[in-house]
Amino acid sequence: MDPRIKALYWQATALLLASHFAGWPAGLALAIVLNVAQVGHFALQRRSLRAFDVQVRAGYLTLLLLGTTEFLWPVHVVQFVGVNALLVADYCLLARLLVLMPWNRSTAFSMRLVRWALLSPPAPGAIVSRVPR
Repeated sequence: MDPRIKALYWQATALLLASHFAGWPAGLALAIVLNVAQVGHFALQRRSLRAFDVQVRAGYLTLLLLGTTEFLWPVHVVQFVGVNALLVADYCLLARLLVLMPWNRSTAFSMRLVRWALLSPPAPGAIVSRVPR
């Protein structure tokens, strides 16, 4: 998939979340709709819900929905920081946490793996393809 389309989805999400924090009531609802479309687009493109980039987008959407509950609204703040970290530094905490899931790795779970996932510098390509063996 064209990296510009990926970036456009995330940029629009960041702007919609910013508009939500600025007090525009439709901002959050539109961010959710956009992310539903993004999950669908990537699932159709990859022809799988298990594809790593689909998992990241589905996880982000799930967190957006969870954050709509009364006491979990701070999740949206973390998501806003995270999407901006992705756009600025190409660091995605959600992807790094998902790479630790058993279905996304072939190596044993360890603290060394957790340190690698959280602290390795950003690099081109999906982090799931760089998991140490």
